[in-house]
Amino acid sequence: MSETMSIEAMRLAAYDLLEAYGRLLDEDRLEEWVDLFVEDCLYEIVSRENREQNLPLSLILCDSKDMLRDRIMSLRQANIYNLHYDCHVVGLIRVEAGPAITATAPYALFQSTPEGDSRLFSVGRYYLELEPQGGALRIRQQRVVVDTGAIPTLLATPI
Repeated sequence: MSETMSIEAMRLAAYDLLEAYGRLLDEDRLEEWVDLFVEDCLYEIVSRENREQNLPLSLILCDSKDMLRDRIMSLRQANIYNLHYDCHVVGLIRVEAGPAITATAPYALFQSTPEGDSRLFSVGRYYLELEPQGGALRIRQQRVVVDTGAIPTLLATPI
């Protein structure tokens, strides 16, 4: 993939990236999910209210791929959280090319328990800066803007 790829090729590559993003999280393949990011990346979850008021508080902030790996390792080995299954629904993706390739997409995240209780866990929007790498797009920056900062339970797994 080159820096001069068409907007149609960028859209398709961004679609493929976000499909893999949701699928890997839903399948609990978190170590592979980390591979969707470049080494020098930023992953942030912030409430809509904080974003609109330019407040610096994040719910989660990882400023490198190593920090993402550490977070996944702690989820696997140290953290205790409610067992659940995720289902990400990603809406239509808007891709823009300028000095950087950017994408935005609405999302809804449903969670189900092994006992059969399902609920809407989070709704918001993904804001991404993407980078061509290894024949695909990778995430340089991702800001997950949740519509509300009130998370119904522990925010353990990525959104």
